[in-house]
Amino acid sequence: MIDLQKKSPKLLVIGDLMIDHYLWGSCERISPEAPVQVVNVNSESSVLGGAGNVINNLRALGTQVDVISVVGGCEISDELKALLTNINVSTQYLITQKDRITSKKSRIIAAQQQVVRYDRESSDEIGAESQKSILDTFTNIIANYNGVLLSDYGKGVLTSDLTQSLISIANKNNKKVLVDPKGLDYSKYKGAYLLTPNKKEASEATQVNIKDDASLTQAISQLKTQCDLTVSLITLSEQGVAIYDDRLRTHPTVAREVFDVTGAGDTVLASLGFALACGYEIDDAVEFSNLAAGVVVGKIGSATASLNEIIEYESSLNKSSSDAHIKTLNEITVLSKELKARGKKIIFTNGCFDILHAGHVRYLETAKSYGDVLILGLNSDRSVTALKGEGRPINTQLDRAYILAALEAVDYVVVFDDDTPYDLIKAIKPHILVKGGDYEGKQVVGQDIADELKLVQFVDGKSTTKTIEKIQKS
Repeated sequence: MIDLQKKSPKLLVIGDLMIDHYLWGSCERISPEAPVQVVNVNSESSVLGGAGNVINNLRALGTQVDVISVVGGCEISDELKALLTNINVSTQYLITQKDRITSKKSRIIAAQQQVVRYDRESSDEIGAESQKSILDTFTNIIANYNGVLLSDYGKGVLTSDLTQSLISIANKNNKKVLVDPKGLDYSKYKGAYLLTPNKKEASEATQVNIKDDASLTQAISQLKTQCDLTVSLITLSEQGVAIYDDRLRTHPTVAREVFDVTGAGDTVLASLGFALACGYEIDDAVEFSNLAAGVVVGKIGSATASLNEIIEYESSLNKSSSDAHIKTLNEITVLSKELKARGKKIIFTNGCFDILHAGHVRYLETAKSYGDVLILGLNSDRSVTALKGEGRPINTQLDRAYILAALEAVDYVVVFDDDTPYDLIKAIKPHILVKGGDYEGKQVVGQDIADELKLVQFVDGKSTTKTIEKIQKS
């Protein structure tokens, strides 16, 4: 795993800059002048929005960021530049076009709910001179960056001609271009590495009603072909993120609580760009992006996620109930395929594990060291009785499964009722099959399915039988 805390990539953001302005207050009455709420404003705050929120997210991750954009000849521009300076982002590549208004979106919030929003902005395309300035600047500095993020809010900075020129120059310099798209015509983004539309945006752009796996596959593959993308991606809200290069797979969301989705798309773009620039492959980058989005939607307003917050959030998710790590045969079959598709090495072992002891734990820790994911096949109560005789097991299959699933070394537990785990091994098709050292020279069930067999020696003096005998003597 790449240590992201030791990485500090340099990324270039181009797009529509704006300010997200918040008026915070309380609401306890209706106006006598009109049927509207009266909000008593207690405080106000301003943060970077639009492409600025992408920048904010990148800075929160520890990324070095520069920005190319166009601002208006107004006082809002000075406010925006100050916000950039406050997070140590240079304003040297900002181009002033005096006939424009820098976008500012003001939201009134009472009792943690948006009451109303009002905007000040220009949305016409920037002038030819501004486009030329952007292109000249981009050409001169592109070699200095690990990637390019285009944040299109439809406010006129990323015109079709300019966007195509930027992508062409980036590709010639072997720089990945990630785009948060806008509008219905995605041809302006042709040649980018990937786009990050949500399901609604992708449906509108492709004219495909995304309602199931078949329509999702049609839409996402259509985007890849029409826009000549390296990877096609669609965010699916609570269902996660779908990606397609030569095949479709979906990474589920990891958000536990959703308070505000404002700016979540910016977080996805920023975290994907960061992870890819750090050397992650696309599937791992998407998983990282899901974690970042999970942190952000748990906050109010256009928020960011720091690297430490993401690490802590991932850790808290892994501390979930053991129940989440106990799977059925059908569930583990599907999960195994997904894990393999993501390049994970799967280890399988099995046993009764009736009274858990140190020997069991050390055996499982050794097994886990051979790969990435350890799946444990657990004998059912019936099969334990058949193997060990009446009076066994001491602990029920549910109790045994729950305890084993709580171990750090064990990723998933599957209870099987057959005399052998052959059908379970056949469903999982593990890379490595692990058994105890007492199977030396013997035929091991499932070794014809697994790529490799590993035998682990037991810890001397540690066994369930001896534990039971000791209890009975006491």
